[in-house]
Amino acid sequence: MKENFDSALAAVLHHEGGFVNHPSDPGGMTNLGCTKRVWEEWVGHDVDEKAMRALTPADVAPLYKAKYWDKVKGDELPDGVDYIVFDAAINSGPGRAAKWLQQAVGVTADGAIGPGTLKAVSGMPAQDIVEKYQQIRLEFLQALPTWGTFGKGWGRRVAEAQEAAIKMLA
Repeated sequence: MKENFDSALAAVLHHEGGFVNHPSDPGGMTNLGCTKRVWEEWVGHDVDEKAMRALTPADVAPLYKAKYWDKVKGDELPDGVDYIVFDAAINSGPGRAAKWLQQAVGVTADGAIGPGTLKAVSGMPAQDIVEKYQQIRLEFLQALPTWGTFGKGWGRRVAEAQEAAIKMLA
């Protein structure tokens, strides 16, 4: 829903945290969930660690709106569903997040949320979508080779996002 972007972003940023540069993370240098590569693409020039460390929620909000929320049609998804798909888009990419939604609602998983996907979403109870979506997401994360390193945090994020999404349904 349109009015949910700000609260969804705040919830995502809670999980993403601040600056990290873990050697096992394929995303590399990251702040507020935004990788150096994505930030450089957004601003159109190279950035250094100092610039990455200086990112604020206000800096990344327009990027997250355009490259993630809008890509997964957050304004058109039901309360709660919008949040988990947005959270997954930031964590795993908007194409993958869209495919998981399509799998959850039983349509062709092509990675582009269009009228067919939105119709299927509207025809299914939002809580069922949230639960199925998070199950698909968790299974994907558990299969990653980095699960041993990051799995505890990812599992907690998926569970907390599901809990928050279900509260949004009320």
